[in-house]
Amino acid sequence: MGFFSFTQEIAIDLGTANTIIVYNGKIVVDEPSVVALDRRTDKLLAIGEKARQMHGKTHENIKTIRPLRDGVIADFYAAEQMIRGMIKMIGSRSRLFAPSLRIVICIPSGSTEVELRAVRDSAEHAGGRDVYMIYEPMAAAIGIGLDVEAPEGNMIVDIGGGTTEIAIISLGGIVSNKSIRIAGDDLTADIVEYMGRQHNMRVGERTAELIKINVGSALVNLPDPPEDYIIYGPNRMTALPMEVPVSYQEVAHCLDKSISKIETAVLSALEQTPPELYADIVRNGIYLAGGGALLKGLDKRLSDKINIPFHIAEDPLHAVAKGTGIALKNIGKFNFLIR
Repeated sequence: MGFFSFTQEIAIDLGTANTIIVYNGKIVVDEPSVVALDRRTDKLLAIGEKARQMHGKTHENIKTIRPLRDGVIADFYAAEQMIRGMIKMIGSRSRLFAPSLRIVICIPSGSTEVELRAVRDSAEHAGGRDVYMIYEPMAAAIGIGLDVEAPEGNMIVDIGGGTTEIAIISLGGIVSNKSIRIAGDDLTADIVEYMGRQHNMRVGERTAELIKINVGSALVNLPDPPEDYIIYGPNRMTALPMEVPVSYQEVAHCLDKSISKIETAVLSALEQTPPELYADIVRNGIYLAGGGALLKGLDKRLSDKINIPFHIAEDPLHAVAKGTGIALKNIGKFNFLIR
């Protein structure tokens, strides 16, 4: 990788919640998708974990932005700053010239032309010379280790931060897909709303996220239930401090509506599946990827509802990033990459 290697190849999983960069087959950056900017000068102050720690705790001169909403770039300038800053974290500063970048980025399968354009432009402004794109469910399938080019049907449900991507893959292409804007962020918002309504307590996005991670559940009865999670915050009426233990059953009730919407979307994608592929899916089961797959009891709830076994990918959070990294190595071979 000495003085004369001018092309650097990186794979980016640009997520609503986390951005992961794969370089040389290894995950080198795994940071929350947040940037902190100076309000007056728009200068970049922090990205990733540092910016996330500022989120919800800033004064009037600092703003923290999540550049992606619902899997799509919502703030173009912030997204470009974030991609550029995260590429710098890989550490190619010791060279004389900035290398030209060949980038593979993954995108939601329901992206419009305008949204694709925004991702491509952001990557090019951040220094990408060759930019390829891959659909998220396809990347997840490759990352899980499925043979996407085989003539058999595989179904992936990738529950990310902003979108849930459901796709049936066969022969290196997506046969039927459904992309819904209900995912991790909506579950967090449900918890914020529930805590206010049920316990009269104001909680922020980060606290709700912690509740979801610690006692988030899709089922009211879990075989090995987690301990209640205790949170502190102000009463909505009196502003006096409160201490509230939150149980997993409560969270299961409050997430029920959103999870039902994901179930409906899975069923609707199955309805559009050709019968030959349907038979493959019943035999192979359906794979869950993305951070949402870590919700306790989700696989069991979906299996019971749909009567097809659901398997959680072995590293659901990084499945898409790993798949994007494998696609980067096989740019010439995989014809489903969008140029």
